Amino acid sequence: MASHLFLKRTGLRLLSAILLPTALFTFSCTTGPSLPAGDPDNGGLYLPDGFEAVVVVDSVGRARHLTVDAKGDIYMKLRVPNEAGQGLVALRDTNEDGKADSIVYFGSYPDIGNYGTGMRIYNGYLYFSTAGEVYRIKMDMEGLVPQGEAELIVKDDYKNATYGYEHIAKPLAFDGQGNIYVAFGSPGDVCQEQNRRPGSPGMDPCPQLEWHAGIWRFDANKLNQTQEKDGYRYATGIRSVVAMEWNQLENTLYAVQHGRDNFSRTWPDMYSAWESALLPSEEFFRVEEGTNGGWPYYYYDQIQEKKLLNPEYGGDKTIEADPSEITLPIMGFPGHYAPNDLHFYQGDQFPTRYKNGAFVAFHGSTIRGPYPQAGYFVGFVPFENGKPSGPWEVFADGFSMLDTIVNTGDAAARPMGLSTGPDGSLYITESVQGKVWRVMYKGNKNSFGDNALAKMEARKNARTNIKSPDPEKDNLELGMIESGAKIYNLYCSTCHQRDGNGDGARFPPLAGTDWVTGNKRRLIELVLNGMEGPIIVNEVAYNQIMPAHNFLSDDDVASVLTYIRKSFGNDANSVSPGEVKRIRDQLASGVKN
Repeated sequence: MASHLFLKRTGLRLLSAILLPTALFTFSCTTGPSLPAGDPDNGGLYLPDGFEAVVVVDSVGRARHLTVDAKGDIYMKLRVPNEAGQGLVALRDTNEDGKADSIVYFGSYPDIGNYGTGMRIYNGYLYFSTAGEVYRIKMDMEGLVPQGEAELIVKDDYKNATYGYEHIAKPLAFDGQGNIYVAFGSPGDVCQEQNRRPGSPGMDPCPQLEWHAGIWRFDANKLNQTQEKDGYRYATGIRSVVAMEWNQLENTLYAVQHGRDNFSRTWPDMYSAWESALLPSEEFFRVEEGTNGGWPYYYYDQIQEKKLLNPEYGGDKTIEADPSEITLPIMGFPGHYAPNDLHFYQGDQFPTRYKNGAFVAFHGSTIRGPYPQAGYFVGFVPFENGKPSGPWEVFADGFSMLDTIVNTGDAAARPMGLSTGPDGSLYITESVQGKVWRVMYKGNKNSFGDNALAKMEARKNARTNIKSPDPEKDNLELGMIESGAKIYNLYCSTCHQRDGNGDGARFPPLAGTDWVTGNKRRLIELVLNGMEGPIIVNEVAYNQIMPAHNFLSDDDVASVLTYIRKSFGNDANSVSPGEVKRIRDQLASGVKN
């Protein structure tokens, strides 16, 4: 009997020993790794149902791109090095609460150009770029901070220095075969004889294409390379790329181009301000060897879904490109969204529809006025067989913390970099303060569908930073100028006159002077603080008292200054209430700049 009980108990222990690991294995497969709690407000973000976000770190300095290693450590590239000359940041969450509690600045290297961009991990190295260089540092597989000195991989030899440099970000991508791909943006807007000069014709052939406006391939392991000596031009006719990634599933390079600027400023008789706000498209390219995106000769009109000849080259909004010679985009986003990172999702945490799809960080426009600035969100494009399988969607919004963005500086945050962690969480950084979000899925993946996306689709069609603006209702300057005119006539016209030309003796003109059309901060301070003493305006001396108008609200100051910057022959951009509030608060606290 005792022997029987012993065997029975032993058998149970053996059975438990067999079943317990199986149970643990089954549990771990169905629930996945444990995830930290999201912030109650998701860090200010709006996400599809079932997603949560936690702010990993609130502010590390003006950040650009980021990457996450196999341990879950985060590496970020700052726009410019800090006071100690360090331009990289490493973050680690040691207690797994979702918040970084170890933050280390590191990396000293020559940084020419004030435009830090790329950040990728490849073959045991952390690769990153400045405006003019690509570097790498050997990763420490156990520690947080990479060890050793930065090695120079590629140096921009500035072959088009004659034309200046506007688009000099250096995004990076790797094909897994030992090659690194680096974009070299165009020196100007559209290869004009006089850059950004209204009516100036485009150069044909465009000499800038020899060394810029394309993507070059280099050896990822060779030091001290330049375009001329070591680079291979892989693709051309691509104006400016900041968002670029190698799609591992397709084994192909993809990039999202920044379209050209200022249709209405350079060709006002051909393009309205509304058309200029929407066009040209930010083009999403599948980039294969020999791709020709068509810049500077052509642009993409996503409304008509046509590649059209630029007016600098004789275009009239109807002449189309020959598709046998020019590569068409796989998708066109509205103009001036500023796509600044591209990331194909390979994780398993999110619902199946996100697998292998493309996330795009839209940094946000600067030149959409008089319409609201647009972008400032993270979009998603579902993919199948190497191309979009549906329209683009809004995945994460709310970064700007504003209903309407009048000027870029009003936005609290601008999404910049994207990366996936080892558990499938999506990390997003922004460039104003250097905040980082970790986005996680906590819902039922099997039931995720259109209902979960409905509220994001509503935002796409309603939010002023996303939707196509109404030509009349969304023209911000119409209301501001009308209100500003009333305020001007009440408080300003007695001295400066209704025509803005002053009285010719005691009170200066507001027409054609840098005091009005120049530095906005100086102008706002002048209205809030007033001015006393001598002043030179258009080479004429004046010496009268202008009383402080700090009794006006932020909205009123913005309206009246927008009015004078847009009237009397002036043509400067708007002033927003947010700008006035920020400067008013700084003046009250004693901050001078």
